[in-house]
Amino acid sequence: MDKTDDIVSLRPWDTGSGAGRQLPPEQVAFDRKELQTILSFYGRKVAEGEWRDYAMDFGGDKAVFSVFRRSSELPLYRIVKDPALARKQGMYAVVAQGGLILKRGHDLGAVLRVLARTPKLTPV
Repeated sequence: MDKTDDIVSLRPWDTGSGAGRQLPPEQVAFDRKELQTILSFYGRKVAEGEWRDYAMDFGGDKAVFSVFRRSSELPLYRIVKDPALARKQGMYAVVAQGGLILKRGHDLGAVLRVLARTPKLTPV
């Protein structure tokens, strides 16, 4: 008996035989073009002094880019990619701090435009 027969795979999707192999669990993420669009918009907002920090979460059903004014607070906005809604309302959404969906659509650039129109407060 060979020593390699005793080794057990630590990957739960690996059954050991090639015929009945399962794929690893799917994870939703932003692709390079989407990240470039989001980060260029984020960079403009940072340069204006409105945003200071971000976080990215990748799950089995959604990918979320959260924007913070300060890292110790709740996110101001969340940019959500949900492929399950791709044929219905659109895969992309911008969600406000309270959970209100500001814009949903099929084009990420068009969805992000809702954040460009954010009114600025100026002292009188």
